[in-house]
Formats: sequence, C-alpha cells, structure tokens
Amino acid sequence: MTLNTRHKPGSAWIMTALLTGLAMINFLDKIVLGMVAVPLTADLHLSPAQFGLVAGSFFWLFSISTIVVGFLANRFPTRWILLTMGASWAVLQLPQAFAGSAAALLICRVVLGAAEGPSFPTSVHAIFKWFPDRNRTLPVAIINQGAAMGMILAGLGIPLVTREWGWRANFFLLAAIGTVWCVLWLVFGREGTLEDAPRTSAASTVADTAGALRQPYLKLLTDRSVLCVFLLCFSIYWLLGLGITWLPMWFEKGLGFDGIVSGRYFALVILAAAVANLCLSALSQRLLNGGANSRQARVQLTCFAMIAGALLLFAIAIFDLPAGAKVALYALGSALPTVCLSISPTLIAEMVPATQRAAMVAINTAISSLGAAIGPTVIGRIVQAYGSGNSHAYEMSIAVCAGLICLAALGALMWLHPARAQRTLNRAAAPATA
Repeated sequence: MTLNTRHKPGSAWIMTALLTGLAMINFLDKIVLGMVAVPLTADLHLSPAQFGLVAGSFFWLFSISTIVVGFLANRFPTRWILLTMGASWAVLQLPQAFAGSAAALLICRVVLGAAEGPSFPTSVHAIFKWFPDRNRTLPVAIINQGAAMGMILAGLGIPLVTREWGWRANFFLLAAIGTVWCVLWLVFGREGTLEDAPRTSAASTVADTAGALRQPYLKLLTDRSVLCVFLLCFSIYWLLGLGITWLPMWFEKGLGFDGIVSGRYFALVILAAAVANLCLSALSQRLLNGGANSRQARVQLTCFAMIAGALLLFAIAIFDLPAGAKVALYALGSALPTVCLSISPTLIAEMVPATQRAAMVAINTAISSLGAAIGPTVIGRIVQAYGSGNSHAYEMSIAVCAGLICLAALGALMWLHPARAQRTLNRAAAPATA
C-alpha cells in the first residue's frame, strides 16, 4: 500500500470546524427534549416514568445503527455518509414538531436516534484521516466542543423560543439549522487522505504494515484494555443521559429555579464541561508529545479526572447544601469526567488495526450509548417513586451515576494498558482482503 503521510493543517482544521458544527447540531437535537420537558410533559400529559422512557428511546436503535454505519465507514467515503446523516436529521425534526402523543413522540425519537447514532464515531474516523496519531486528541476534543456549544445554545435559546412561540417551534428551528449545515458540507466537505504510518515505537515493535492488517473482531472485542475503554465510556454516557434528560427538570422542579434561570444554569454546567475537556485534552496531548507514554498521558489522566469528578457528585447527595452550591458542584463534578469522550477514540485507534478503526470506534460508541439509553429510564423510575418536586430523587440518581464512574475508572487503572494491547492486537494479524 502506498502511504500518503503528508499532513495538511489548513484543510484539517477546516474539516474540524465543519464536524464541530455537526456535533453542535447533534446535541441540539438530543437536548431539546430535556429543555422542553416541563411544558411538553404538561401538554402531552406524560408521567415522569413515561417521559424517561421517551427520552431513553432515542438510544434504542442508536447502538445498532452506529455499528452498521461504522462498518460501512471502513469501506466508503465518510463525506457522503455524513451528508446523508445531516440531511436525515433535518427532515426528522418535522414529525416531532407535530407529535400529539407519547407514542408518536417515542417513534420520532427512536428513528432520530438511529439516524444520529453514527455521527460521533464517523466524525472521529473522518478527522483521523487528517491528523497523525500524536495530534489527534485535541481535534477530537474540539469536535466534542460542538456538543458543548449545542447544549449551551440550547440552555440559553430554547427557553426563550419556548416562551415566545411554544415548545414545538424549537423543532422547526432545528430543521432549518440542519439544512444550512448540509449546504456548507456539500460545498466544503472533503475526504481526508492521511494514512496511518507504520508503528515503529518500542510499544509496537510488531509491525503494523500501514494499517493493512486485520484481526478477528472477537479478539478485538474481548481484549481487556478495549473492554475497559467500553466501560469508561458507558459510565460517561450514563452521565450524559442524565444531563440532557433530567438536569433541566432537576433545576426547575427539584431546586426551584424558573425556566429561564434553569436554562442559564444548564449552559453554565456545559460551559464548565467544555473548558475542562479542552484543558485536559490539551494537557494529555502535551504530555504525550513531551515523552509520556499513552498509559500516563491518556489512561491515568482520564481515570484520575473521572474519580475526582465522581467524588464531587457524591457530595451533592451526601451534604445538605444550598441550591446554588449544588449547581456549582454538579458543574465541576460532571465536567472533569468528560475528557474521556475525547481520549477514548484515540485509545481505540491506537490499539486496533487502522483498517478496523472505524468499526471499533463505532462499536465503542454503540456499547457506551446503552448507558444513555438505560440511565434516563432508571432515573425516571426513581423520580416517579420520590416525586418530581423532590430534589433528593435527582440527587440519588446523581450518586448512582457517580458510583458507576468510580468503578469504571478504578477498573481502567488496573487493566487498561494501551501498549500491551497494541502489541497483542497487531501480532500475527492476517492481511486485509476487503
């Protein structure tokens, strides 16, 4: 195979900007349901358990579609896959705007989730074609900031749109935004040409001939380090599901803030996550380029940040604090673990053969997203049992999530060794035939 290892920074960062915009739209689509939860549940007469079920349904087919498209992205240009996804999202906003029952809304969210599931792993695979391994953490972190931008805009803008024109108007606005992105991508989007160079570091003395090797997927999926990455991301998606579904309702019904103030506090929480993610991702990349190994710069940094964040989340449930202090603790406690979302794709890409990278990143997202599917439903049961106006119900749910994050981080500190996995997963591999 002939390698093109020429890095084109200008084009690479243009693609990063476009994919960041796609991530912004993706999370606007995700968070809109949580931001309109109070008027929507009143209008459609939904109980907390019903709302949790509808919210979690977004992720029911998320995993399946993510895996299917991940395998397609191994073989077909990501430019056209991403354009197809973006166009489908815009179209699927319209039936949500007209939904008149829980069943209709649930069907809409299931189909939209299937369309949006492959977005992140496909974007990551696309951007990896523009950046070499040691420079990948920061662009992935920037793409993740598109998610943060989407949620900040949601927190600031959706309550205002809802107040002026009703909750349904938000879905029409999202359809228009998605259409604009599709036009920009059609004009400026390009396929990257940077291939992975042969790995020659001491951590990978077994040659991976330019990513032209393959392993049985069973071997990749049962590797201890790969499983640890899956568990880390599962716990963070549980936290993500909690945030995009129940956080606005906790602020409004549990802590007593009005809709506009709740939206602003939500934006503040997301801003804290964006800053923490960027700073920790930049630190990880700097450590890696400064001579630290991947275990130190990626695994340990991620795990210690997750444990610190989990301890702050536990404090919300343990101590009797004013509402403002609870918001501040949640903002910092939920911000630190999000670095996992930027570093985990680089760990997967580092450990597995490049010809199977898109599928493995997609499988990681698919498995992880089960946390966002299960979490809102579990939380809905807890909230219904204790009452949606009881702040303690939401705080118990936060503590459960914090415990899961701690367990995942401790497991990764023990068993996640990227260099060891890279040697194992690139040994005696068979040449790719397709």
